[in-house]
Amino acid sequence: MVHSNDILTLSLNHPVMQEEMELVHHKVQKIPGTVQYVINRYRKLPAMSFEDTGMMVYDYKSGDKKESTLELIFCVTGNRYCKQKDAECSFCKNSKSDHCQEIIDTVDVASFRFNSDHLSQFVKSIKTTSFSESILNFSHTSSFSKSLPLCSKTRSVLEALLNNSYSESLENIFINAQTQMLLLYSMECMAGDGVDSFTCKFLANDADRDKIALAREILLEHISQPLTIKELSRKAAINECYLKKGFKEMYGTTIFDFFQSQRMEHAKYLLYEKGLSVTDVSALLGYSSISHFSTAFKKHTGLKPCELLFH
Repeated sequence: MVHSNDILTLSLNHPVMQEEMELVHHKVQKIPGTVQYVINRYRKLPAMSFEDTGMMVYDYKSGDKKESTLELIFCVTGNRYCKQKDAECSFCKNSKSDHCQEIIDTVDVASFRFNSDHLSQFVKSIKTTSFSESILNFSHTSSFSKSLPLCSKTRSVLEALLNNSYSESLENIFINAQTQMLLLYSMECMAGDGVDSFTCKFLANDADRDKIALAREILLEHISQPLTIKELSRKAAINECYLKKGFKEMYGTTIFDFFQSQRMEHAKYLLYEKGLSVTDVSALLGYSSISHFSTAFKKHTGLKPCELLFH
C-alpha cells in the first residue's frame, strides 16, 4: 500500500514520483514577496491506496529571519481532472463534466510556501494562540514538521482550489484567496480549534453563513471595483452589522483588510507575471491615482511597485 505520507516526503518533482504516477497537471507560481505554490495532479492508479493528509513544515533560519519559511503541504485523493480542461473541453465548458470521457481520478499534491514578509500581515488579523502567533512572526526559534488533520473546512477549500474553472487573472485571484483560508484553518489546527464554533449566534444558521461566503465571492469578483459595505450587504442580502461581524468571525480578518490584501496580491501578479506597468495596474485595480496605489502597495509589501521586479 502506498501512503500519502510517502508522497509528502518526496520532492514534488522527484523522479521516483514521476516514474510511479503520471503527472497530468502542473501549476507553479513563484512571485517574490507572495505565497509561492506548486500544484501537481497525478493519475491515480487503481491498485494504489492513499490517505488524505496535510503537513506543516516550519523552517527557521537563525542567521536571517527573512529567509525563514512556513510551508503547508497537502495530499488528497477523490478528485477528478479533465485532461482537456486547459483546451476548453466542450463537456466541461458546458458543465457536463460527469459525462466527459477525458476525466480521470487523481491524487493531488499541493505545496504553499509563505515567507516572513508575507506572513506579517496575518499576525494581528488571524485568531491565534501565543504559539501559533510565534509561528506567523517567526519568533519560534526551532524548525519542525507537523502533520495536520484535514478537517471538513480544509477539505472544502482544497477541493474548490483544485477543481476551479478559472484561468489567468481570475484563477490567480481565486487561488490567493484560498491559500489565505488554508493558512487560517491550519493555524486553527495548531491551536487545537478544529471544530466549527462561532461566537456570533446568527452564524449557527447555514443561510447566514452562505450569505457571508457569497459576500467574499463578490469581493473577489469586484477586485478592480471597490464596493462600500452598504453595496456589499445589499448584493449579499444581509444586514451590514451581521456582515461585518460574521465576516471577521468566519475569515479572521475585516472586510477591508481582506479586500486590500487580495488587491495587493493580485497587483504583484500583474506586475511580475504579466509585466504590466504601474500605471496600468493602478488603473486595473480601480485606484484614482498612481500615488494612491503606490502608497497602498508599499504599505502592504514594504516595496514600491517598481521595486518588485528587482527584489
